[in-house]
Amino acid sequence: MDQRSIFGPFLSLMLLTLLVWTYLFARRIPFILKSKLTPEQFAPLEFTRLSPPGVRNPSDNLKNLFEIPTLFYALCLYLFVISRVDGVYVAVAWVFVVFRGLHSAVHNTFNNVNVRFMLYAASTLAFWFMLARASLSAFL
Repeated sequence: MDQRSIFGPFLSLMLLTLLVWTYLFARRIPFILKSKLTPEQFAPLEFTRLSPPGVRNPSDNLKNLFEIPTLFYALCLYLFVISRVDGVYVAVAWVFVVFRGLHSAVHNTFNNVNVRFMLYAASTLAFWFMLARASLSAFL
């Protein structure tokens, strides 16, 4: 298998992060302009408190895309560097990315916490599978 195939899901997740970042500013800038906030209201906790869910959720989602996904990027690079990319890793990496995309879609729209959690759990289980498999092959 072409080792570079791991970069399909890798770059797709980066594009998802760019999309959420763009959506965040598309929601945040109009809110700031119409709210006429004082400098004190831009303090992180106060700004979060004042922001409606449509502004706050994209910000929370963007932060979330720098948690487990950061480990995913590192694992993908590790697999590429040691030439261990195979069909299973690529398929599971796509599962991770698809469920992260669905998680972001829910988080930034109707934000049902139960649905969002199930999508998050599914993506994270895919990642933990990849990590466990890589760890086993590294140490056994």
